[in-house]
Amino acid sequence: MTVTYQDSNARMSQVAVHNQTVYLAGQVPSDASADMKGQTEQVLARIDSLLEQAGTSKHQLISAQIWVTSMDEFAVMNEAWDAWVVPGRPPVRAAVEAKLAKPEWKVEIMVVAALPGA
Repeated sequence: MTVTYQDSNARMSQVAVHNQTVYLAGQVPSDASADMKGQTEQVLARIDSLLEQAGTSKHQLISAQIWVTSMDEFAVMNEAWDAWVVPGRPPVRAAVEAKLAKPEWKVEIMVVAALPGA
């Protein structure tokens, strides 16, 4: 089966599609000066955009992996997540505390979604 890649550079792609499944790279905030809720909202908006570009949406989420830099802010991240996720269609999910690639980032989220009709 064919694998297609979108938004690629020499190191990585933001999106890979294989076998009716869309895989996103970990997404980070564009404005790292925002607080945890703001950074999470930025990341979720980027995920919406990439999923749409790939032909799907958060309605088709299968799984999510979330990294936060401090579990002290986990509840704040969840406020943004809970407002975003489709009611009755939450993906399987894991969330861990981790050191991210840039110290100003507070959250990184990676998702997998199905294409509609898959």
